Amino acid sequence: MPRASVVGAGMTKFGVHDSTLSELFAGAALSAFDDAGVGPDDVDALYFGNAMGGQTENDTHLAPKAASRIGLAGVPCQRYEDACATSANAFKNAVHAVETGVHDTVLVGGAERCTPVTGLGTDEMTRIFASASDRHYEQPTGLTFPGVFALLTKRHMHEYGTTEEQLAHVAVKNHANGQFNPNAHFGKETTVEEVLETPVIADPFRLMDCCPFSDGASAVVVTSTDRADSFDAPVDVSGVGHATDVVPLGAKPVPHHTQAARDAAAQAYDQSGTTADEMDLAEVHDCFTGAEIMASEAIGFFEDGEGGPAAEAGRSALDGDRPINPSGGLKAKGHPIGATGTAQIVELTEQLRGDAEDRQISGAEKALAHNLGGDAATTVVTVMEVRG
Repeated sequence: MPRASVVGAGMTKFGVHDSTLSELFAGAALSAFDDAGVGPDDVDALYFGNAMGGQTENDTHLAPKAASRIGLAGVPCQRYEDACATSANAFKNAVHAVETGVHDTVLVGGAERCTPVTGLGTDEMTRIFASASDRHYEQPTGLTFPGVFALLTKRHMHEYGTTEEQLAHVAVKNHANGQFNPNAHFGKETTVEEVLETPVIADPFRLMDCCPFSDGASAVVVTSTDRADSFDAPVDVSGVGHATDVVPLGAKPVPHHTQAARDAAAQAYDQSGTTADEMDLAEVHDCFTGAEIMASEAIGFFEDGEGGPAAEAGRSALDGDRPINPSGGLKAKGHPIGATGTAQIVELTEQLRGDAEDRQISGAEKALAHNLGGDAATTVVTVMEVRG
């Protein structure tokens, strides 16, 4: 039985923007309003995600600022922060709110500016991103997130024989998908050879194994299931799992299993009464190519150790048997932290409506989103389905 429904979805193009955070979010929010056929008077609350605005732009208390841009001043507004899982957590809470009757309709989304328009360079942005790692055991060593996921991926390679070429296949696939997404930061194809020729960032990752810093915003309109039939194209939310793993990285019993993702996926499948085998596609958190391979196993699309060979064989491509990241993923679509989680929901909504055009997965009826935060310490997994 569905828990809630998405009735409107919108996002900006991800890339480089000179708009403010509130202006970026307004673009996505108004697009979601138009898609749903609603206006500010139809919305009971705003759940807004932003991870780093206080550090990058000295800009906090963002929810009422964003609300004021779109005519929502007066309704309850709440900002969420959960590292890269920020807006997925906001989305989870919006689903809870309409499911329990706290609100009938909620606008939920996020915005972030991560490119040099903030006045900060890559070194400083990398340091700020690293604030989501352990303050006492990880940050003092100089460990940043390329290093965090490199360590996880190296362990995966040690256990299963995953190769750098298999990592490169993930990048190639996601860039190929990104060319079909008009909102993607990057729309240019690449090759395995080109990926392997780029500079090493943190072994085994090369530059093309890493997602970009992006600016952008995304938003969806979530309403209760008993109201959804009054909208043109509702898509049901049948499960939302949320789990955490131990911090710091060195304390994780089996680091490369990304246990929070396994637990969140199990919750989402249980709530929705579905299994991994029933999913027609997934959007997963591929901040690095190795992260996609580990996520593909954690959500049950492939057995442990099979994610790398599956990527190399094309099984996760648009025309594969287990499509992953048809949007281009973080790798090509981009990664404005606070907007990433609900951008995945936008993609699932378009896919399940049959509106994804050249990247459409034929006959898609059930789909999953996997959004993680920090050193794989937080994961939110959502299952959505075509309305029955």
